[in-house]
Amino acid sequence: MTALEPATVLGRFAPATREWFSGAFPAPTPAQLGAWDAISTGRHALVVAPTGSGKTLAAFLWSIDRLAAEPPPDDPRRRTRVLYISPLKALGVDVERNLRSPLIGVTQTALRLGGAAPSITVGVRSGDTPSADRRALQKSPPDILITTPESLYLMLTASARETLDGVTTVIIDEVHAIAGTKRGAHLALTLERLDARLATPAQRIGLSATVRPPEEVARFLGGAQPVTIVQPPAAKTFDLSVVVPVDDMTQPPTIGGDSPDGSGAPQTPSIWPHVEEDIVDRVLHHRSTIVFANSRRLAERLTARLNEIYALKTETDDLLARAHHGSVSKEQRGEIEEALKTGRLRCVVATSSLELGIDMGAVDLVIQVEAPPSVASGLQRVGRAGHQVGEISRGVLVPKHRLDVLHATVTSERMTAGLIEELRVLANPLDVLAQQTVAHVALEPCDIEQWFEQVRRSAPFATLPRSAFDAVLDLLSGRYPSDRFSELRPRVVWDRVNGTLTGRPGAQRLAVTSGGTIPDRGLFGVFIAGEGNGRRVGELDEEMVYESRVGDVFALGTTSWRIQEITHDQVIVTPAFGQPGKVPFWKGDGLGRPAELGRALGRTTRELGAATPDARHERLVAAGLDARAEANLDALLREQAEATGQLPNELTLVVERFRDELGDWRVVLHSPYGMAVHAPWALAVTARIRERHGYDGAAIAADDGIVVRLPDTEAQPPGAELFLFEADELHDLVTAEVGGSAVFAARFRECAARALLLPRRDPGRRSPLWQQRQRASQLLEVAREFPDFPIVLETVREVLQDVYDLPSLVELAAGIAQRSIRIVEVETPSPSPFARSLLFGYVAAFLYEGDSPLAERRAAALSIDPALLAELLGRAELREVLDPEVIAQLEAELQRLAPDRRARDAEGVVDLLRILGPLSIAEVDDRTLDEVDVTAALEQLARENRVFRTTIAGEQRWAGVEDAARLRDALGTPIPHGVPSAFLEPVPDPVGDLVARFARTRTPFAATDVASRYGLGIAVATDALRRLAADRRLIEGEFRPGASGTEWVDAEVLRRLRSRSLAALRKEIEPVSHGTLGRFLPAWQHVGSAGVGTGAARPGLQGPDGVLQAIEQLQGAALPASAWETLVLPSRVRDYSPAWLDELCASGEVVWAGAGSLPGSDGWVSLHLAGTAPLSLAEPDDLELTERQRRVLEALAGGGGFFFRQLASAVAAAGEAGGDDAALVDELWQLVWAGLLTNDTLAPLRATLGGTATRKAAPRARSYRGYARPASVTQSGPPTVAGRWSLLPERETDPTRRTAVAIDRMLERHGIVTRGAVQAEGLRGGFALAYSVLARMEEAGSVRRGYIVEGLGAAQFATPATIDRVRTFGRDADAAPALAPLVLAATDPANPYGAALPWPASLPDAAAGSTAHRPGRKAGSLVVLVDGHLALYLERGGKSVLTFTDELAVLEPAAVELAAVVRARLRSLRVERVNGASAFGTPLAEALQAAGFVATPQGLRIRV
Repeated sequence: MTALEPATVLGRFAPATREWFSGAFPAPTPAQLGAWDAISTGRHALVVAPTGSGKTLAAFLWSIDRLAAEPPPDDPRRRTRVLYISPLKALGVDVERNLRSPLIGVTQTALRLGGAAPSITVGVRSGDTPSADRRALQKSPPDILITTPESLYLMLTASARETLDGVTTVIIDEVHAIAGTKRGAHLALTLERLDARLATPAQRIGLSATVRPPEEVARFLGGAQPVTIVQPPAAKTFDLSVVVPVDDMTQPPTIGGDSPDGSGAPQTPSIWPHVEEDIVDRVLHHRSTIVFANSRRLAERLTARLNEIYALKTETDDLLARAHHGSVSKEQRGEIEEALKTGRLRCVVATSSLELGIDMGAVDLVIQVEAPPSVASGLQRVGRAGHQVGEISRGVLVPKHRLDVLHATVTSERMTAGLIEELRVLANPLDVLAQQTVAHVALEPCDIEQWFEQVRRSAPFATLPRSAFDAVLDLLSGRYPSDRFSELRPRVVWDRVNGTLTGRPGAQRLAVTSGGTIPDRGLFGVFIAGEGNGRRVGELDEEMVYESRVGDVFALGTTSWRIQEITHDQVIVTPAFGQPGKVPFWKGDGLGRPAELGRALGRTTRELGAATPDARHERLVAAGLDARAEANLDALLREQAEATGQLPNELTLVVERFRDELGDWRVVLHSPYGMAVHAPWALAVTARIRERHGYDGAAIAADDGIVVRLPDTEAQPPGAELFLFEADELHDLVTAEVGGSAVFAARFRECAARALLLPRRDPGRRSPLWQQRQRASQLLEVAREFPDFPIVLETVREVLQDVYDLPSLVELAAGIAQRSIRIVEVETPSPSPFARSLLFGYVAAFLYEGDSPLAERRAAALSIDPALLAELLGRAELREVLDPEVIAQLEAELQRLAPDRRARDAEGVVDLLRILGPLSIAEVDDRTLDEVDVTAALEQLARENRVFRTTIAGEQRWAGVEDAARLRDALGTPIPHGVPSAFLEPVPDPVGDLVARFARTRTPFAATDVASRYGLGIAVATDALRRLAADRRLIEGEFRPGASGTEWVDAEVLRRLRSRSLAALRKEIEPVSHGTLGRFLPAWQHVGSAGVGTGAARPGLQGPDGVLQAIEQLQGAALPASAWETLVLPSRVRDYSPAWLDELCASGEVVWAGAGSLPGSDGWVSLHLAGTAPLSLAEPDDLELTERQRRVLEALAGGGGFFFRQLASAVAAAGEAGGDDAALVDELWQLVWAGLLTNDTLAPLRATLGGTATRKAAPRARSYRGYARPASVTQSGPPTVAGRWSLLPERETDPTRRTAVAIDRMLERHGIVTRGAVQAEGLRGGFALAYSVLARMEEAGSVRRGYIVEGLGAAQFATPATIDRVRTFGRDADAAPALAPLVLAATDPANPYGAALPWPASLPDAAAGSTAHRPGRKAGSLVVLVDGHLALYLERGGKSVLTFTDELAVLEPAAVELAAVVRARLRSLRVERVNGASAFGTPLAEALQAAGFVATPQGLRIRV
């Protein structure tokens, strides 16, 4: 694919947008270029990129451009043209903020270019939007509407839908988070409903984090339409370690002597006290830490223990840690998050509640207790430390037992490699279809065929069978008996004659009040007694509540609570301070290992078991294991191999049988495939035991296998045969068994609620839990009688595909049947190490979650229509993520076209024909070195009967003699005389051989490619490809980015493509040097030489517009007044004239403000664009006002500008003639330096500095030619108060907005925001506040965090485009320096030294032994940079100079540039001392004299 040219893509935008972007950013990011290229041509686009890639602008800028360029529609109700959908309500605020800059920028630029200022409005509608605001949005729709999937659904199902009729663009943020969920399927249908209302379907733009495979998310986004995937490469660095706190995890030493309960009994050896002590130590060594646990139960227990240990260590009552999970109230979660951010809390113990979305500030360390449930989850969790792109994320994995060490090792390796699990779009969720159907027809009837086609256009329903669609319509139109369950009454009228659907009365209310897909998981609210529905403490799982009694004490958060009352949906509690409470448990905690990760775990176990000790050590160290972890893992693998004779892995499952302490048999299946595979397998095993042995064998599934407990029996106990099933039998058995499981009952309730069969009685509050369960149970009784009841089918689909992974289990069973996976049976005297680890979890399952009194364990099996279910489940298409450059590179290698793979001689030519098959002479020539005479070599080989000439597919080619029989039998190719008889024997599968070799030597190809290569019929070629695929030698799917249709690839080629593609994404880029930043920053600020005739680079801006652009970048920066027009602006604007700045001030485009006085009539002054001045102006100083100053402020408070004489008259006290001019001038300037007054010209400021140019009403081209002495006093007052005086604009008081704008300004000014840059700017709140804002901006995609400049820490922020530009200023270490000099004011933001970069050490004087003073960013001081490095620092007036090099090659250009700037701008300069000693006799003195300085008794001087 050809690279996109930024100029070409930007050229499609309107001039205002293009100019604003070009001024605000150096260049588009790759994500932006790719997105704009697709979006501007009307294509759907999926932008897959990490935070900080400019995704928001990539999605929005074209829409903003169109909104600005095109007039709003005549009908104001159709004004909303851009719809932004976010799964998180909180993201709306971020997006609003991110849109502010481009909206203001494009508007301002349009004005500046002479066009009309477009008025683009933005509105937000979510579940939190007050009803009054919703009505206002409906009455006056905004141009851009920010909303959530649920709010969009509600709008389409109400009168507000008419405001969406003008939508042209839909932007879906975080699309990866919902693509594989029912919420995503719901949104997909909502978008199709929206498209149906529009004249032209809306363009869809998706924004996604890294996901695998992106083609699947693209399919979800576009439905039936093609989607362009924009996925620039990105890298994230992890520093992972696996830490074990004890030498032997099976026999941990006890901590202390007695048990913690004070009973005096010996403490049971446990790993937990050591883990907890280790975590506390690590927390205390870091500023802020997040500890992740895989369950709320563990999170609560850990929190309590960490605080106990901390209290013992410090003897304080302060909390070290607090728990954060879904059952802690929203208010408390916010309080905990804020406490961690601000440093008041050192540690948070969290579950998955902190994985996404929330910015936790500067987290130093993430500790994961137990291996994370998946690689994707692990990446999100550890990524919380160093949360910004490019920063190293440090994570510690703490295993809880030896087998967990193995899990942590695999997870660590795959996290480092970025091997996240694949995402899959749900197939045909019928409950969602039922809900959307009611909503679709609630307000107007629809044609059934059109609705069916509309539904099938969405990706989740692309394979929806008509039978399932009709079954849903049957359900909604009243086919099932509503006399037995009232909610089965018809919701729609199905006119089967005319083929229409019409909503019945109440359909709209039902769809609106009971819509959505987020399930009610059955939680009881916990409330403090005595406050009614007052302060919510949190929530508890209903299962735990049903096992609790009044008076029980439980722990939630860091507090113990005593139950006072249990109502139908609430638990009323009182605090039980200091009393030990039982730790709550939640049924929803079981996450389970994905089968893909399970296969990787098995493969790693096999490889580690087979590796040599040295190779294993090397691999484990690379995975981050410490010495104790490695020793424990080595011991585990060794002991397991000794106990069972075989390590369980993905190709070998071990069935272990032993007796437990009660004498009962335990049968353990060791398998790595994960809970989602093992849970349905356990269901089938339980059914088999019940059927064959007549008793219930409790088969408990876990991630690492299945544990079966059997009563002691005289007969031979069962073994491996328990687990052996035919694939078809297993599928049917699990499908039948699942209907009686507890998980089915829970999921049926959720599906029925989604299908609007359990509507909320009162929209304002949820139905009581007992009522929901009761109604779902009644519905199930009725549904059981109908095999094709859609919600039963959907529940089975959800359980088998979403909760369980039945396809992987069936595939595993088929592998066992084909003997590609074997089962080994062994009987052991005691549990093996793997079995002990499994039992650790098994005991916990019974302790906390077994035998729940509410579990409906063996309800009557439901009768399912198997044919309809199979049709509904369908088959997923394989899609892969491959790098196009990697494909091209591997193709060249496989085809021997790469230079290092070409044939070097005649033997190499023989190898070419043997490896690649028959080739034409031109093809052979392409694959050999130039010095080889191909024709002669082939002729010679033919004479030796090693090759022969033949015709294939109408083309003459050369073939190796080994292919003679193969070509004869496959293609009917005639064999020439002289071929040895050994090569004429028939081959078993000649066509298959040719096709297999074709595949081995090519990257993905279509069946037509192989057919045309050999002149085969397409049917023959396809048949051969399918046979090879059946043998697992080829894989069918869609592989090449941008290709369409089915492709084929060799399995080994695909493996190489995948590994290389991943490697290509993991390239790391080194940070740049300080000198690189020294070269970048002046160029970023358009700085050039302020001198004349030196040949140095000229300033980058021109004319009054250039002055305005420079001020835009510098606004808010307080610099010495004496520096603005002598160095700062002249170094940025070519041939700078003060008249240009006066004109901008007079026209009201620019305002200036004082920020404190300096010695010598100087002072700190900042310049601001008038439109943003309220946000960029610093807070005024606290000045104790005199009576006259108060009158001045009162006189100016009415607005407008006053000349000095008018002001003097206005403030004169009653009876005074005019007052004392000198006193008023002085008091006026006090107000200026306090930041209260401004003027419409800088003339008074120039006069105050000691010189003024004669100010005339000059045209723009006229310029000041120098500064004259102050003119005599005129009637208008002294020159120091010329012009019109006015109050500065009112400051914006919202600190959040001020800080956000200040950070935007710093990004605009510095390109890279570092701690030093923030401190140099004097930002209120310092770097801590800036960091929190930048971190939020990074999450919103505005900036990227990275280790950009060496030595400045990892907390550096910039846009991706800026980082790219910084790297262009790098120098080859061996290249000669460019020696480009620049003279800057030391306070100039373009000088990085003393701000982003530390001052380098200056050269000491040989006599003095040290320098007399230190450099600083002081008023009047100068710096001279050469090639980005600091060469000279001059104190005010130049009397004292510090040098940072003694190389004449550097000092000479520095002296020449300094002399040129003095002549052009500074008038005179005298250098007396260098590095604290006399200037004479130094290398600098020579350079200065050569540049034109004159030696005088006082030193070296230059004067104009």
